[in-house]
Amino acid sequence: MRRALQALLLAGLGAGMLAGAHVRAESTLEKIRASREIVIGYRADATPFSYDVPGQTQPVGYAIDLCKSIAEAVRNELRLPALAVRYLAVDNTARFPAVTQGRVDLECANTTNTRERREQIGVAFTVPHYIAGTRMLVHTDAGLQRLEDMRGKRIATTRGTTSVGIIRTKNAEMGLDLKINECKDDKECFDLLLARQVDAYLMDDILLYSFRASAPEPQSLQVVGKFLSIEPLAIMLRKDDPAFKKLVDAEMLRLIYERRLQQSYRQWFESPIPPQGRNLRVPMSYLLKDFLKFPSDKVGD
Repeated sequence: MRRALQALLLAGLGAGMLAGAHVRAESTLEKIRASREIVIGYRADATPFSYDVPGQTQPVGYAIDLCKSIAEAVRNELRLPALAVRYLAVDNTARFPAVTQGRVDLECANTTNTRERREQIGVAFTVPHYIAGTRMLVHTDAGLQRLEDMRGKRIATTRGTTSVGIIRTKNAEMGLDLKINECKDDKECFDLLLARQVDAYLMDDILLYSFRASAPEPQSLQVVGKFLSIEPLAIMLRKDDPAFKKLVDAEMLRLIYERRLQQSYRQWFESPIPPQGRNLRVPMSYLLKDFLKFPSDKVGD
């Protein structure tokens, strides 16, 4: 009787393990096929990559447009007559578990592809859509031009971003005695700068240009300093799902080779954008131009 019970328990345990393995092994494409829905994670304040516009039910932006094309490629691959696209706003810290736990299929914003994130967090990235550099946004009348000018001053950066590690390292290496304020999101950092509660806001240059354009008096702010890092920004997706990644990579390459990505860039970086119709006036950098000649998901660290 005891042996029979043990056999049943072992059989049940084995079946449970197989069932669990099946759940874990479900691919993103299988999940999308079953639900007839693809979930796009986005940042609500990452202009012009992804952001909310008052009065609109869906986010807009450069990365959002790229992900819409990827969603259409997924629909064609699965031969679905229709595919619903659902958007889920995620912040700096929530974006990673949202991807690893399968709550979003793509994270479409301005996330930097780093080795630490690939290896330790367990996410993957497709071909970068922007090459950013970490710089500072300051008041024009502050007389600050270089990081060395910030000795003993207050600097803000956004919690959960690569900029936090960068400024902490530079602070230690250069002995700057900075007062580092880690904001919960990008807008909080920008508001602190506008209120002169910090002397500089450190972040990817394109976000700084975006915030500068949205300021009541854009000319009162300037982006300064050398690049403290080179940041390849890319759409993030689940790791260890080669079929889905292959499809996403192929669509990104198509968008580049057919120059649709370049067209979208001009729309979001060099033309008036909603909601206020301001033009960021950020031409494509030589770094991004060169990268797009030989695009790849392999990036340096």
